[in-house]
Amino acid sequence: MQFKHPEILYFLFLLAIPILVHLFQLRRFQKEYFTNVRFLKELSMQTRKSSKIKKWLLLATRLLLLAFLIVAFAQPYFKAKDDDNKGNEMVILLDNSFSMQTKGSKGELLKRAVQDILENTPENQQFSLITNTNVWWDTDVKSIQKDLQNIKYSDVPFRPDFLLTKAQAKNPNSGKDIVVITDAINLDSKDLSKFDGKSPTYFIVPEAENTANVSIDSVYISQVMDNFYEIKVDMEAFGDVENDVPISLYNGKSLTAKTLVKFDGSTKKSSTFTIPKKDFHGYVSINDNSLMYDNNHYFSISKPQKSNVTAIGDTSKNGFLARIYTDDDFNFTASELRSLDYNSLDKQDAIILNEVKDIPQALITTLKTFYAKGGNVIIIPAQDSSLQNLNSLMAAFGGGQFKSQNSNERQITKIAFNHPLYATVFEKKTDNFQYPKATTGFTLGGSALPVLSYDDQTPFLASVSNKLGNVYVFTAAITKTNSNFQNSPLIVPTFYNMAQNSGKTGISAITIGENQNLLLDALLSKDEVLTVKNETSDFIPMQQLLNNKVKLSFGDYPEEAGNFAVYKNNQNLRSISFNHARTESDLSLQNKAVTDKFTAATSVATVYNDIKSERTASELWKWFIIGTLIFLLTELLIQKFVK
Repeated sequence: MQFKHPEILYFLFLLAIPILVHLFQLRRFQKEYFTNVRFLKELSMQTRKSSKIKKWLLLATRLLLLAFLIVAFAQPYFKAKDDDNKGNEMVILLDNSFSMQTKGSKGELLKRAVQDILENTPENQQFSLITNTNVWWDTDVKSIQKDLQNIKYSDVPFRPDFLLTKAQAKNPNSGKDIVVITDAINLDSKDLSKFDGKSPTYFIVPEAENTANVSIDSVYISQVMDNFYEIKVDMEAFGDVENDVPISLYNGKSLTAKTLVKFDGSTKKSSTFTIPKKDFHGYVSINDNSLMYDNNHYFSISKPQKSNVTAIGDTSKNGFLARIYTDDDFNFTASELRSLDYNSLDKQDAIILNEVKDIPQALITTLKTFYAKGGNVIIIPAQDSSLQNLNSLMAAFGGGQFKSQNSNERQITKIAFNHPLYATVFEKKTDNFQYPKATTGFTLGGSALPVLSYDDQTPFLASVSNKLGNVYVFTAAITKTNSNFQNSPLIVPTFYNMAQNSGKTGISAITIGENQNLLLDALLSKDEVLTVKNETSDFIPMQQLLNNKVKLSFGDYPEEAGNFAVYKNNQNLRSISFNHARTESDLSLQNKAVTDKFTAATSVATVYNDIKSERTASELWKWFIIGTLIFLLTELLIQKFVK
């Protein structure tokens, strides 16, 4: 037991006063005997004995009464259970990732959590609040109210250990009460590695009423017709989606088409739309009564421009290329190596080395620079090419290395269906097709990614990419004397797609946070910069000048998905679109179990009540006042009834 005012206990010395008074009153009687008082003597002895007992009882009662009164004024108490953490600062880690958009029994989880903080945090309570994207240090509910009510969802994953590190770095010597509010989607034990158990930690894990969700994963051109594009929309269902899902296509703000999608127990479905072959700047939208962030997929299609393709080598071998690269979609030229105009190569989108036996070092250097600036290089070796010359070329691109020549006839049996080259070519995977073959070829090793492979699993066609440009490498000559690949159905989509410049054709839909790049044809002066903007926001991306092109890197921008445009001053250079990664779409990935070793709470009010009860001392002064009154009453009863 401890005392708030221990100095008052000195008044216990006053207990000596009633003791002295009592001793004074207990002086001995003088015996005087009288005649004829024999019967009175016995009565006197009994009265004196009763009086002595009464006085001892009164002394004990008064001593206890006075002692209890003095102790009560000293305010005794028992120390609180969690008294050591009484000076802790409050730190709230709030998850504002997209999965918190889902609805619980009282509305959206994030909005309900914000309301809980605002309603149940005492006005004089100081705390720090950290979200996935924002920090408020040493604030209170009045100061932060407007900011919390306007808080936005983020595609940044909720990482409690990282947020706690921020708080510890701010006040490393201060104890902390930690309150974590999250739906625990994608939460892993590694995310709690900084929680050592020394600081009181409370987890509030709100539950979603509906964990079923439908997400739009991708939008791409599945077929190109003379005057139309066929757009395919891939969707994925998480959980049991029973109702039909409406899907709409918007060009700008105008509704272009609408249909229904039935999942019928399937997890993946696709829907197709046909749109005119011209500029398109819009989005696809679904309504699934669940998460909203993955219900829209923004994309842009620019009016197709012809890609510039040149073939270097014996022009007599370019007949099949001329039939593929027609004037409708390409500006195709062919040149012998001896008459090659090196200055024209920088203007090309794709360069084909068609069975060039000896590739000069000057051309290798030019191709290396061309590839670094986003160009596509297609390499078809000659049957009698030297390994040394081919490997000098491959070293410039950081890809694989050619090995020994193989003179055994081999069939091309494996297609990498997921490779970007074939992403829109096949509706379904098939192993039943007429296999092309090659009589003589090289073996390619290293880091190049196989696109087409022989039956012995070595590559026939492989690729290397730097995110801007691509290098496609054949390991065998494809002349009709060495291979029947020119007669294969694969040759047209393969060469067509290898020569395409993604900046001139196809869909622009960049995923925020994946550090994707965009290459634009633009000439900028020294102080000029390109700006990306729409009606509500704008930002300046990282940009690198590459002669007559500009490389844009977007990093984690923009903060919100939508349709944007790239501007040079007031000139619109290109329409582009941005979408958030679908990392929060699967609501079944809740991992609440990792929070079991911490204190569970249902609301912020529960946390504050628990902290108050654990850190409030048990005060005893009231019991001593009650004891004082009891002894006072006891004294009155003794005075009245004890003779």
